[in-house]
Amino acid sequence: MAMSYAIEVSGEANPLSLPILYRTLTAAASSDPQQIKSSAQQLQNWEKQSGYYSSLQSIFVDVSLPVEVRHLCIIQLKNGIDKYWRKTAPNAIKKEEKDLIRSRSVESGTNEPDHRLALQNALMLAKVIRYEYPLEWPDAVSSIVSNLRQASQPDGNPLRLTRALLILLEVIKELSTARIQRTRTSLQAASLEVLQVLGKIYLDKVQTWMTFFHQGGSDEGGAINSVEQSLLALRVLRRLLIAGWDSPNRSNEFKELWNLLSIHLKDMLSMALQESSSLHENVRRLVGKHLRQIAKLHVNLAKAHPSGFALLPSSVELVSTYWNLVHQFGETYGSRSFTAPGPGIAQSGDDIDQSIPIPEYLSLRGLLLLRACVKMVFNPAQTFRYQQAQDKEEKAQSRQIIKESILTESFAQAAMQTLVSRFFVFTQRDLGDWEDQPEEWERREEGEDDTWEFSIRPCAEKLFIELVLNYKEQLVQPLLSVFQNVANLQNKDILQKDSVYGAIGLAASVLEEKLDFDLFLRNTLARESQTDQPGCGILKRRIAIVLGQWLPVKDKLDRPLVYQIFQHLLDKNIPSNDLVVRITAGKQLKNVIIPFDFRFEQFEPFATTILHRLVALIEDVELNETKLALLNTLLVLIQSVEGKIAPFADQIISVLAPLWEQAGTEFLLKQSILGILSSLISAVRDESRKYHALLIPLIDNSVDVNSETRIYMLEDALDLWINILQQTPSTAVSGVIPLVPHLLPMLEVGSDTLRKALEITETYVYLAPAQMLASASVVLAPLTTLLKGSKREVTGLVLSIVELLMQSALHLGGSEALTSFISQLVELNFLQTILVGLRGAHEAHQTTGPNRAKTWLDVLVETDYYSILARIALASPNLFIDAVKVAAPALPNEPFETTISWILSEWFRHLDNISHPEKKKLSCLAVTTLLQTGQPWITVRLQELMTVWTEVVVELYDNDERKDDCLVYGDVESMKGANETAEQEGQRKLMFADPVHRFDLKPFIREHLQQAIIACGGNEAFQEKWVVNVDKDVLSEFSKLGIF
Repeated sequence: MAMSYAIEVSGEANPLSLPILYRTLTAAASSDPQQIKSSAQQLQNWEKQSGYYSSLQSIFVDVSLPVEVRHLCIIQLKNGIDKYWRKTAPNAIKKEEKDLIRSRSVESGTNEPDHRLALQNALMLAKVIRYEYPLEWPDAVSSIVSNLRQASQPDGNPLRLTRALLILLEVIKELSTARIQRTRTSLQAASLEVLQVLGKIYLDKVQTWMTFFHQGGSDEGGAINSVEQSLLALRVLRRLLIAGWDSPNRSNEFKELWNLLSIHLKDMLSMALQESSSLHENVRRLVGKHLRQIAKLHVNLAKAHPSGFALLPSSVELVSTYWNLVHQFGETYGSRSFTAPGPGIAQSGDDIDQSIPIPEYLSLRGLLLLRACVKMVFNPAQTFRYQQAQDKEEKAQSRQIIKESILTESFAQAAMQTLVSRFFVFTQRDLGDWEDQPEEWERREEGEDDTWEFSIRPCAEKLFIELVLNYKEQLVQPLLSVFQNVANLQNKDILQKDSVYGAIGLAASVLEEKLDFDLFLRNTLARESQTDQPGCGILKRRIAIVLGQWLPVKDKLDRPLVYQIFQHLLDKNIPSNDLVVRITAGKQLKNVIIPFDFRFEQFEPFATTILHRLVALIEDVELNETKLALLNTLLVLIQSVEGKIAPFADQIISVLAPLWEQAGTEFLLKQSILGILSSLISAVRDESRKYHALLIPLIDNSVDVNSETRIYMLEDALDLWINILQQTPSTAVSGVIPLVPHLLPMLEVGSDTLRKALEITETYVYLAPAQMLASASVVLAPLTTLLKGSKREVTGLVLSIVELLMQSALHLGGSEALTSFISQLVELNFLQTILVGLRGAHEAHQTTGPNRAKTWLDVLVETDYYSILARIALASPNLFIDAVKVAAPALPNEPFETTISWILSEWFRHLDNISHPEKKKLSCLAVTTLLQTGQPWITVRLQELMTVWTEVVVELYDNDERKDDCLVYGDVESMKGANETAEQEGQRKLMFADPVHRFDLKPFIREHLQQAIIACGGNEAFQEKWVVNVDKDVLSEFSKLGIF
């Protein structure tokens, strides 16, 4: 390989050239850690250089080089596609380099001898096509199909065909998952061409190996190659047939292949299951893989294109074939005893696909196919795509075909009987797994995720639910008949009872009015939960599940008896209550407690024992998933009993503390613990102070910006923090003060936790106003930033906090403290920001018509802005004047009289928009207080003042009999609560110190109006100078108030 040229880049210690790149890759593929580290850094430096990725490909396509180096090349190239192929990506790969990479990808992948490298090249090419097809590379699919056509020639190299199929597989995989409609449409346009070539390859290869294995021949190696190639072609076809057509029933080519696959299903099934077959085990395994692919196609098509599936030829016969397989497999499924061990825990996902025997796998797919048919008829998928008349007609026709030809009433009854009697029964493997790995088995059986699709019994349960819900009238009575024959104490068939009870539990919502469950509970379940015969653990587990299924849907049950049963099932001292039974009872207890008619007095006699056993169970289990589920039950229990959990708080805390330490980096578990602690603190209220020593460090560690756990724990830690503050008594406030510094980093624009941080800050103002005022400048700095560029909700919280700080300053330190606080607002440009916002609102309101200016200031935010100014004015008019004068330079150069004029104009205009009574009275008090100044800029607005006074007084003195202001409260101690927290105490004291709640508005107006009259030189002078300018109607309405 020639490597003599170089691509020089200035500023790099090592210029990019093929020889240097090859040496670097060789070092990176070595086992020397130092070489690997330095080489990796060099490769990373080259990533952004032009020519790097095409150079990687140049080394990759040279098959004479070591495989390890070439493998590293293709991995680097594949990863680079994600980073730099998009045009908008920083340092994107240039078009010329892209063209070079594209031109060599298909041919090099087709000739690649190493399967591992061929796969990586195919993955890389698929990523490129996803970005490029169809706009930048319109013939991408056609060129790959052309390459496939050439590779499939009779005299061609078998390896080239295998590699070409692999490339097409990865490309179709990638394109079929594309969300862009343009890409999907282009794929559908090319699908017929692909199908014609690919279908012929598949058919030729299947005929080749089937002929060989049925009739014999000398080319066994060629037959094996044909099996592998037909499987690869089938894998491509499975994806192409789903993604390539929206209405597969309208395509003749599709229907032709569909019929062919139906025939192959029967032929291959016979080959795979024939005991006397002389097929080698490896061949039998490959034939089985063909069957799996065909079965997947059938199920996927029924889900993706239900109407098309139903209207395809022989679909009804196909479903019948699958149901026959299901029925036959049911004859041997399930256990007849509970003593046989199993082979171990089943796996999941693709591992299950390959490990499940063919009969079981096809039966599983048959159940999934039947469920898809039920959903097709009774719960069809909705679509936003416009439907033509033909689409609607086909949809109705397909539902009719499935309902009349497959889902008949007799079929539903037979299917229910088969499912309950055959597939609800535990297998010997299940029973063995129960004994060997109880926690893992129980977790798998719970099946909350999609793992049910890989196991017969959970899948059968899903199908059973669909049938019972949609065939209530036909299935309820037969189900009850079976139940009545089985549900008696004389019947000792544990496995039969388990399956029938399971059906009754699943059908709870349908049977609630048909079955006397309370009688069943008292006469049967209560007694069977106490039994100790062999295998009774199976029945005990089922009893816990059935109770958890029935209590949420059935009211007026004997709940104390249910609690007694769960108390018994959680007792570890009873031998039959093994770990599976206790875990199931612990999880189902949540469903028993959740119902709305839960009453603690019924639960109370059992609370101590149940809680003790539940907590002990949490300590006994090992899997984190199980711990999480049991902790969730504990959380529901705490939330349900609320304050009555207090006697058990110490016990709960004693378990959670070591569990936190054991959790380590299992952050989901720690989040659950924080959630429980948060609910527990809310329940025990002021008793929470004795847990501060434990909880404060947890919060401190979880919210610290330098903590590694912060990213995982912050949200839950903030909830706990809020609850602790809300329940902290006044005697324990000092314990929560050290957490305050953690708030500052969270008071940033765009922070996900900003709202909660602001709520916590507000709570601290109530709890510890003196301490918050002492560090006011530190808190105000980020609040000022938030005021300038936040949403209305955030701005409202910011202004509320500042207003509370102003009230606290005046309440604790009088006018001197408030003056100091106002000076900080000025220094930080807080007041300037308010004035700028108000000025913009005023100017906008001076314009009219379609081209009128708009203000960014929200009505509610403007109310809060004026509330800040009102607090200053109400405390001291002179302080208000000084503050406005100092803050005014932020506005265009204008005299104070101009500034105060537009402030008051906008204020009086806005007063009509204030709907909150307290806010409106506050502004009314403030503008009234300004009369003390005796300045013309306020007295000249006497008409506006009288209008506001009349409106507000009428609202506050809301009827003729009322003689006082409805917002004026009595003694500060009169409203003290029995269990008042420090936050509530702070709220109460500030509320009673607020002039809004201290000053009766009528006397207040009278007093300040009289001061203005005296300052003017008496009533006559006041009349002549100011009252004469007031509108007669306004004056008349105001005079009726008896103030003037």
